Amino acid sequence: MTRSKSNYSFVTGLTLVATLGGLLFGYDTAVISGAVGSLQAFFIDSINIESREAAEVILEYRATVYVAIAIVVLTIGGVLIKLLGRGKGIFSTIILGAITYYITAQNFSGDPMLDEETANSLKGFTVSSALVGCIIGGAIAGFISRRLGRKRGLILAALLFMISAIGSSVPEAMNVFGVRPVISFIIYRIIGGVGVGMASMLSPMYIAEIAPANIRGKLVSWNQFAIIFGMLVIYFVNYFIARQGDNEWLNTIGWRWMFASETIPAFLFLVLLMFVPETPRYLVMKNKEGEALEVLEKLDGPEQSTIVLNEIRASLRIKDAPWLSYGWMLIVTGILLSVFQQFVGINVVLYYAPEIFKNMGSGTESSLLQTIIVGAVNLTFTVLAIYTVDKFGRKPLQIIGALGMAISMFALGFSFYFQSIGAGALFFMLLYTASFAMSWGPVTWVLLSEIFPNRIRGAMSIAVSAQWIANLVVSWTFPMMNDNSQLNDLFNHGFAYWIYGAMGILAALFVWKWVPETKGKTLEEMEDMWNA
Repeated sequence: MTRSKSNYSFVTGLTLVATLGGLLFGYDTAVISGAVGSLQAFFIDSINIESREAAEVILEYRATVYVAIAIVVLTIGGVLIKLLGRGKGIFSTIILGAITYYITAQNFSGDPMLDEETANSLKGFTVSSALVGCIIGGAIAGFISRRLGRKRGLILAALLFMISAIGSSVPEAMNVFGVRPVISFIIYRIIGGVGVGMASMLSPMYIAEIAPANIRGKLVSWNQFAIIFGMLVIYFVNYFIARQGDNEWLNTIGWRWMFASETIPAFLFLVLLMFVPETPRYLVMKNKEGEALEVLEKLDGPEQSTIVLNEIRASLRIKDAPWLSYGWMLIVTGILLSVFQQFVGINVVLYYAPEIFKNMGSGTESSLLQTIIVGAVNLTFTVLAIYTVDKFGRKPLQIIGALGMAISMFALGFSFYFQSIGAGALFFMLLYTASFAMSWGPVTWVLLSEIFPNRIRGAMSIAVSAQWIANLVVSWTFPMMNDNSQLNDLFNHGFAYWIYGAMGILAALFVWKWVPETKGKTLEEMEDMWNA
């Protein structure tokens, strides 16, 4: 059927509203990049290490970490129960919790003192705390989508974005938790992270369910574009805010405006969501076929709407299979794709880019301007990947991209080690970003969407959870490596980059040996391959 211009405009309009969830995803996760130094100066460096306040901050920090880890373990436990069954899942969760508690307790043993190691750990957790919320939000998004619906789930995410933006900009005034301001800030960042985790699933789900099949792939890809675009927007916002005053102003007032700026797109998202319909698939699930048909007539026209409604009915009759129906290899492949996507260090670049450029000798404004260049390269090469992934295939792009990232990270590490910081270091930073954007950024999501058969599509949540957890680990530990005085005496800030370079090599080997090529294969052919 030839789509009318009015129908196409309606679908496009709904897609643009839904992609604001992706834009806020990128905006919220990248806003921290311009404020890392200010947060350290305001929350950490200002504490007298000998004072009672320092001890209280560390005790509250430890308690917050224990609670956050407990929630993450319980979240993973829900996935393990679904994967292994109730008995084995609960047992595995208990074992995981015991191991995690032991490791955390070992690192938090001793008197509550704000020494270098603890200060670096607090800085890393302050920067990466939103990712704790992302793990939670990603895990509950499926439940929210079934109980509240896709539209109301996105409205909830928009409200969480608003609360987080206001609370993290003025954590003292919004401190309803009775804790130190830095802990209040962390809690509000976690709240925003829950919104990010929900939007990361609900926005593409909404688009996929309202988009006609012939343009679904293109419209869903807009969400990935919106995420990267949101990052680029906040890089510009951070840069222009930083130009409004000196470093002292930035460290006391400026960083607040960075977080508060998120209220503008969050409010716009919330208002526009009031005017979009619920998806037809959800309406059919709730036995509201009359309402579903009305939406389908606007999306597909009167002639096609009944046919699409029957297809939705048929798809809902397909029963889910146990997640291990196709063996462990499929699950492990999905997990490792997600883990390597983070362990190559991309979010270190996205979150800490201004600090990295400062280590290269740049000033505050110059480092933020260079971060904009990184964001522009990321956006440009993501668009190229979207248009080349079906031409060159998934495996070649992943392997070449991983090797490009490895070379770039090794080169950056040696640049720091030999203190040869200049245009060459900036070049390798941009080469790294371009290599990721052309490969492991968008292509990993393509592979994850293709390797999981429809009957165990829910198992993809394991890979998504692993991705957020790996992101948290990398973002939290970077300051511990990069700001450690002993490592810096030996390696001049180069150590962490060599670790990420090694991960790039391992990622290339993993894809070469384990990951199947999915280019040109139907989902049914992939299912047959895993059966074999």
